[in-house]
Amino acid sequence: MQQSLEKFARMDIAAIIVAAGRGERVGGEIPKQYSEIVGKPALAWSLDALREAGVRDIVVVINPAHEALCRAAIGARPGVRIATGGVTRSASVQAGLAAIESRHVLIHDAARPGLTVNIVHVLKAALDDGAEAAAPALPIADSLRRAGLDGAAGAAVTRDGLMRIQTPQAFAAASIRAAYAAAGPEAAFTDDLSVAHAHGLRATLIPGDARLMKYTYPEDRIMLEALLGGLRAPCVGTGFDAHRFGEGDHVMLCGVRIPHTKGLVGHSDADAGWHALVDAILGGLGDGDIGAHFPPSDPQWKGADSEAFLRHAANLVARAGARILHVDVTLICERPKVGPYRDQMRARTAEVLGLPLDRVSVKATTTERMGFTGREEGLAAQAVATVERPL
Repeated sequence: MQQSLEKFARMDIAAIIVAAGRGERVGGEIPKQYSEIVGKPALAWSLDALREAGVRDIVVVINPAHEALCRAAIGARPGVRIATGGVTRSASVQAGLAAIESRHVLIHDAARPGLTVNIVHVLKAALDDGAEAAAPALPIADSLRRAGLDGAAGAAVTRDGLMRIQTPQAFAAASIRAAYAAAGPEAAFTDDLSVAHAHGLRATLIPGDARLMKYTYPEDRIMLEALLGGLRAPCVGTGFDAHRFGEGDHVMLCGVRIPHTKGLVGHSDADAGWHALVDAILGGLGDGDIGAHFPPSDPQWKGADSEAFLRHAANLVARAGARILHVDVTLICERPKVGPYRDQMRARTAEVLGLPLDRVSVKATTTERMGFTGREEGLAAQAVATVERPL
């Protein structure tokens, strides 16, 4: 085993991740390769697997319009570069090939986040043993039948010898470059193995992995999260906070400055909405309360912006391998009127937590002039957070 690992370390190999597609069939606000799967972007799963397997030169080929999304997904990972893709997949792969100088190359689709270290090692071993090309593949288990244009079931197709080809696909870099050059710039192929086959290269198939399924349709996300994240459970936390009114000309609520005839008294900025939400998130994690993490007796938090507290809670969620699914904040006061600022509060909260806007709720109510909020002595907030955690 040690000899095998040393052989991998000596191998001159780079990886190209094709991520220039629009990913529109999945839907959502951003392309699928940058959308979150179990707490991190789909692209990042492949980057981490490749780096853990010892690949130190990775080129991500992208649509230049998505550069900011790509850089955010790459983060601080060393050894990862960006290249500009083309109109077709073939053009994007050739752009990646032009950016590398290694002897061997792995070409992978960003839409397959379930890459494992073992797959990379077996592909590397196949190339080291002299294979011109290699790819993971799975047998087809379902019955096959041709369908007519009207949807009617046609003749059965034998499954014998049929395989589902996955990525990454591995090649001697010079050989796959020659294959693409022979195919021409306008060639349209569904994968790189097809280009290699058309050029006469002999490919070796290795056992694939169900986790390498392609993320194509919205329903695929559920399967991928089950495969990559294991069993998970939604945990609901609640929070409550209250502050009295004092001197001032504004209040801070859910990160928004709201003009008012009074201010809120507190050790920090007294943002009751976000304080309640921090407690709700910590409750979902089972990790104490805001006072335990930010003691009011500590002078460093005097007058502090509550955004720091909320980001801290979100970071704790990420470090636990969990994710926030939804948050709901209710502000309880007679004044100031929350309605005109509600959308700003939702947007600020969504921004800090990295959530889509439709997973953030902020609303307000009164106590019909009853109690301390009814007498306008102060205001209160309650919050609920749903946190999905690994079992």
